[in-house]
Amino acid sequence: MNYEAALINVSLLWLLTTPHEFAHAWVATLLGDDTPRREGRLTLNPLAHVDWLGTTILPALMSLFGGGFLGWGKPVNTNPSKLRWGLKGMALVALAGPASNVVFAVILGAAAVICSTLAPATANYCAHGVRLSLYLAIFNMLPVPPLDGSKLLLAAKIPLFIYAELSRFGFLLLLVLLTATGLGYWMSSLSYDGAERIFAVWQQSHL
Repeated sequence: MNYEAALINVSLLWLLTTPHEFAHAWVATLLGDDTPRREGRLTLNPLAHVDWLGTTILPALMSLFGGGFLGWGKPVNTNPSKLRWGLKGMALVALAGPASNVVFAVILGAAAVICSTLAPATANYCAHGVRLSLYLAIFNMLPVPPLDGSKLLLAAKIPLFIYAELSRFGFLLLLVLLTATGLGYWMSSLSYDGAERIFAVWQQSHL
């Protein structure tokens, strides 16, 4: 059992979930929906965005037993009828979360490069955070409820009964995709490649 991987992954997931969910709340507020603010989600307090099962227990267990990685934060509620541009506005709110992960990956990449000689352990932690943040951005774009990518299906106006059926089996479908197919490996490879590009850019800037 890999206790170190579990500790690193869960602590990073807490760190990365906060800006992800805040981004959803912030964009929804900009588009006229006060629901996130009224529910206390327009904050950078991690405790407001943690889902204990999805942000701590499940990712810890999967990391311990080497079963891939699956995790999520507490969903930010939005009211499409209050959002400017309706379902298109909801798509923008959904995209804000993965976009924040990409931005945070760039920031962590800079920290990793700066700390590489001064504090190697911190640099390794930040580097792992870059890869995990990109992985979460890719993972959340999968068009499977309740992930952010599924909101794009609604914006594309797929029949609601299809979305409802996907929602019923979304969690099970994700588990199958991650454990019985090469999807998890593909997302990991893509996140590693993206991380290497970020490191390369910052290393050139740091020279």
